[in-house]
Amino acid sequence: MNPQAKLVFTTSLLLGTTITISSNHWALAWTGLEINTLAVLPLISKSHHPRAIEAATKYFLVQATASALVLFSSMINAWHSGQWDITQLTHPTACLLMTAALSMKLGLVPFHFWFPEVLQGSSLTTGLLLSTAMKLPPMVLLFLTSQSLNPTLLTSLAILSTAVGGWMGLNQTQTRKIMAFSSISHLGWMTIVLVYDPKLTLLNFYLYALMTASVFLTMNTMKALQLSTLMTMWAKTPSLSALLLLTLLSLAGLPPLTGFLPKWLIIQELTKQSMAP
Repeated sequence: MNPQAKLVFTTSLLLGTTITISSNHWALAWTGLEINTLAVLPLISKSHHPRAIEAATKYFLVQATASALVLFSSMINAWHSGQWDITQLTHPTACLLMTAALSMKLGLVPFHFWFPEVLQGSSLTTGLLLSTAMKLPPMVLLFLTSQSLNPTLLTSLAILSTAVGGWMGLNQTQTRKIMAFSSISHLGWMTIVLVYDPKLTLLNFYLYALMTASVFLTMNTMKALQLSTLMTMWAKTPSLSALLLLTLLSLAGLPPLTGFLPKWLIIQELTKQSMAP
């Protein structure tokens, strides 16, 4: 890809993310999400492989649908309350639609089907972008609206995401698909505590992004697209393989590694809530 074009798309990504996370008006947040979507499409389809084109098309359709739902939801809320402020999401139908839209953008179950396919059709560096930077704007919108959302619905989505992400990642041989299901599972952990302690959700997201970035960059250095490639890497790059092993164990939440901290704090927070019927 042309360096100037890559610079334009990267700058647009940064601009879109900044607009969304710093806005307090729904129209501005929606604009940022749209800029993000349009900026990442050329990065997904840059290889011109049919699978990459298919991934870009799927990504565009899902994100466009989710953005339309965000706009529709905010319009319903503005119609009833006269407020375009992000934190003033009060109408029940608007809250339900917004939850669905942001879940679709993030790839939470049952709106997760697009994510493994899109990641499989992208390169590892684009996969890193999709798994971390592209999740930040919807996650911040969930954070800002967390007091208005339905706790039962969010908990149901979160439990389903954690379970499906864990189960469906078991029988995969492609590293990108495994990382996609890992992302879905981690999003479940973030969503379940969102209503009770939103700051804990952001802490979990930051640590997840850090660990996922190191896994993707290590796999990109090794050119490891399949598990069979990873198995032969011990002989070629032992130090990098050991680092990858530790990072994956941390991502899995094994104590005393970093990834255990957010899971421990989330479980501790959930035990304080009287969630049993």
